[in-house]
This record gives sequence, structure tokens and C-alpha cells, in this order.
Amino acid sequence: MSDLAEDLEPVAHRVGFLFPVHIWGLPARVIRFSNHLRMKPETYFFAIAVNAGQPAATLLQLQKLMANRTFSLSSGYSVILPSNYIPWGGPGPIESQQHLFRNARDKMKMIAHDILRGEQKKVDRGPLWQNILFSWLYKMSLRHVPKMDRKFWVDDKCNGCNICFKVCPAGNIEMKEEKPSWLHRCEQSLACIQWCPQEAIQYGKKTVKYQRYHHPEITLQNMLEQAGCLNRF
Repeated sequence: MSDLAEDLEPVAHRVGFLFPVHIWGLPARVIRFSNHLRMKPETYFFAIAVNAGQPAATLLQLQKLMANRTFSLSSGYSVILPSNYIPWGGPGPIESQQHLFRNARDKMKMIAHDILRGEQKKVDRGPLWQNILFSWLYKMSLRHVPKMDRKFWVDDKCNGCNICFKVCPAGNIEMKEEKPSWLHRCEQSLACIQWCPQEAIQYGKKTVKYQRYHHPEITLQNMLEQAGCLNRF
């Protein structure tokens, strides 16, 4: 990941951060990427924070992080999609999902227009109470994320297909006796549980009854290719 950040300098005039909001803040991987970024100060930076309706102060966090390194985040956008955080429930009714997809497509058109024009805008943020409370929860929780995989377990439907091992962007799974075992460097992407074709992976006690979710335009091959790229850094 650090090598990728450093290699951007010779070629990139516009650099975008596209990431999911994790526990109402930046994923650790995005923080690491930002800290290794070597770019010219005049580079146009933008960010898109995908979330389930509560971006909180995530984009403000990124803006401050970049300012500490003399970079400027020119624009930052919240894009709301169905929640994939299955421990708290499924993604919601299909009709609601379709509504969010339509809104997201419309907003992405606006974002693309802004980026092409090099617009300078205030970053999207949640209400003040959310920014304060959820930012505090984020700070208290972030260091515990790698070991949150202790709640994963496998039921009898597992057929040892290895897909969980392959799609994990953190390389956090190894197969033992044809069953997944988690290595305590989790990033809570939840790719393993959402993409298991047998729905054999569970998290805690409630996910057995919850619907799995992934964006309908994303294929398993997309996930495998992405995970392979991320695991190189």
C-alpha cells in the first residue's frame, strides 16, 4: 500500500480516495495510504466516503490528516448505499436498496462533473452531535478492529470452497482442514461472510437469520481481482 501511494507522484494530477466508512471513521488502510502519500502540493485531491447514512466526521478526519501533511482535500462526498454491516442486520428491503442505488448514481454524476471542473467544496459531514459522539466511538474502537474477527465462526454448510480466503482484502484468512480460520488482522470488510456461496460463515449469534448483501453490479470475479491487488500492499 505504501509503495502504491509513493508511485502516484510522477503521473497523477487528480487523486481520489474511495472508501467505506468504518465505525464512523476512516479505515486503517486509508490512514496508512495517506501517511505514505508523496504528491505535489497543488495536486487535486477528492474523496468519496461510502456509508449507510451516517458519514459523521469521516471526511473531516481525512481533511485534517491531509492538512497535517500540507495537502489540501479539495472536495469530499458522502454516498449512501445499503449497509453491509450484517451483525446489525440485513441491507433492508429491495425497494429501499433500489432507491439508494438511484440516488447514488445521480450523485456520482454530480461528483464526476465537480472533479472534471476541479471544484473546491466543503466536505460532506453529519450533524454536530453525530460528529462528536461517533468520532469518540471511532477512536475508542479502531484499535480493537483487528481482533474483532473472533466473532466469526463456520457452520455445517461450509464445503471448503476457499472463496472466503480469496476475497478477504486483508489476507486475514487461512484454511485449516478445509475450513477458514481468522488471523486477527481483520479490517471488518465482511467480504468473507457476504460472499460465502453457502452462507456458512456467521458473525456472532444473529447473522444466521440475516440476508447477505453485495452490490448487484459487483461480481465475485471483481472481488477476487480487487482482493488480489490489495493484498500486494
